[in-house]
Amino acid sequence: MRLTVSDDLRRGHGSVLFRFWFALPFLLWLSLWAVAALFVVIVNWFATLIQGSSPASLHGFLARFVRYSVHVHAYVFLGAEPLPRFDGKPGYPIDVEIDPPVAQNRWTVGFRIVLAVPVLILLGAFFSNSGGYGYYNEGGVGLVFVAAFLGWFVGVIRGRMPRGLRDLVAYGLSYAAQGSAYMLLLTDRYPSSDPLTAIGPLPVREDPVVLETGDDLVRNRLTVFFRLLLAIPHLVWLALWGIVALFAAIGNWFATLFTGTSPEGLHRFLARFIRYSIHVYAFLYLVGNPFPGFTGAEGSYPVEVRIAERLPQNRWTVGFRIVLAVPALLIAGAYGTLLALLALLGWFASLFTGRMPLGLRNAGALGLRYHAQAYAYLYLVTGVYPYSGPARFSDAGAAPAPAPA
Repeated sequence: MRLTVSDDLRRGHGSVLFRFWFALPFLLWLSLWAVAALFVVIVNWFATLIQGSSPASLHGFLARFVRYSVHVHAYVFLGAEPLPRFDGKPGYPIDVEIDPPVAQNRWTVGFRIVLAVPVLILLGAFFSNSGGYGYYNEGGVGLVFVAAFLGWFVGVIRGRMPRGLRDLVAYGLSYAAQGSAYMLLLTDRYPSSDPLTAIGPLPVREDPVVLETGDDLVRNRLTVFFRLLLAIPHLVWLALWGIVALFAAIGNWFATLFTGTSPEGLHRFLARFIRYSIHVYAFLYLVGNPFPGFTGAEGSYPVEVRIAERLPQNRWTVGFRIVLAVPALLIAGAYGTLLALLALLGWFASLFTGRMPLGLRNAGALGLRYHAQAYAYLYLVTGVYPYSGPARFSDAGAAPAPAPA
């Protein structure tokens, strides 16, 4: 199962404004199709369990259902612009390619609904409270819903969907499509949460705040089991440091507002605080393995934040920084839910295998990178707005990318 993206980011002002109403017929048809798919997948389960592969006719019906579901949700969540077709045929700007049926392991087929539980949990981080794929998670609002909510305002005003928000929607749809294909027995390949491979070619950016992962995925089972207890001293120290950082950020706001540049001492102090917070949360959420130091020294942890030297900032954006940062903080909160669920699943995986799955580690790194960029923006360490979607990065410290999202 592969998700392809050919959307050009352009949106019609009116189609965005009335998107929900335009989508109603497609959502109704999807609901009716889902009822039929439920009965088909039960038959498909017995057939696949007996003969070891999904019958071609059932596979084709369910593959078309998954494709149509992706098209509809891509339209609803502003991942694409044109109205979808009702037949689920390929050709939509956000589409899925699904291979023909192949042999599957009967044991994994027999216990598929149990094996899919982690997938359902993680889908809650993308779609909870969104009315999308129907997954609910009490931890907060899903990433895809937040991206669509913010993209709606931008689309109505500018007639475009920001690349970062669009790719964030596509990332969630990619995982949902993989999860649906796995649960409907279209494939026995377990869904991957890796954002670096979810949606095809990613933009290469040069941002002043970049997260690098030199972690080898090996996890010590003993420290994994007691990870929360081991992190308590760091969480206490981080809270105390955060109080000082808050006053430093206030002072930095006044200084940057008057001079147009963050004072070097405050810049270094706040950069070190952000770096230390990422070290702590990387350890807590199993994105990194070793016990971090207490100073936030650069280069001291395998999950590292590189922050560029201070640059002049626009005084208007400085003056209204706390207001401008609200959308970024909403996305950061949704990423926090994802990080918590990744840590829960990674805890079990690391405890049993001694390794953190690559997809979970990379998804966690994406969440931590966004947190670092969001709080660097809020604390005026940088004037570049955080980039919300998956991306690849060149050298940190280069000139800021001109089109943040």
